[in-house]
Amino acid sequence: MGDKSLKRRLRPVDLAREHGLSTQAVRNYEEAGFLPPAERSPHGYRAYTPLHAAALRTFLALVPGHGHATAGAVMRAVNGGTVEEALRLIDASHALLAEDRRTLESVALALRDLEPVEEQGTEQGGLLIGHLAHRLGLRPATLRKWETAGLVVPGRDRRTGYRVYGPAQVRDALLARQLRRGGHGLEQIALVLEQVRTAGGAEPLQAALAEWNGRLTARGRALLAGAAALHAYLEELGG
Repeated sequence: MGDKSLKRRLRPVDLAREHGLSTQAVRNYEEAGFLPPAERSPHGYRAYTPLHAAALRTFLALVPGHGHATAGAVMRAVNGGTVEEALRLIDASHALLAEDRRTLESVALALRDLEPVEEQGTEQGGLLIGHLAHRLGLRPATLRKWETAGLVVPGRDRRTGYRVYGPAQVRDALLARQLRRGGHGLEQIALVLEQVRTAGGAEPLQAALAEWNGRLTARGRALLAGAAALHAYLEELGG
């Protein structure tokens, strides 16, 4: 953008109107460092330029893919002259998306390979901890650890007090084993199992997985759009 264009003065309302924002929001973004500092008139009024308008467009383009906080940090880094820090933040967002994709793939694979759950074991149609541990190739202590972590919480036999794993708990234990083999931590597995229980089982979760995949795709495209906007802004800055 040429020097003449850069010197063209814009009011806060000119920037705000393009995006349906309030003028106070524009001023807040400037104060937060998302926009370069504006020049002030002798009466204290802000005077923006097309460069500020480009900065605002860039910030708003980054938000859908990176979130408000990271998008703001990227713009502060760029406007502060530390482009390398901005690129590091962008790399971290892409790495997080890649990790989320791996998690989704692991969950989908684990559900695909999930063994059918049969009602067997005790008179109540469940398995005792030793039987389930043997079936999964685990130690009973592992199942107790999973219970403490809230992954698989069995019922109790009213007469003996023994742990009893019904079909739903057996399903959760099978899924937890698959995900642990995939290298996922207990907290992450707990979130997945909660989704399974909320969905009403493994089969209904397939629709949730499709929705999850759609969100990841949208996030990936948003990251691309944000990168394109940032590249254009860096060109205007001469970086």
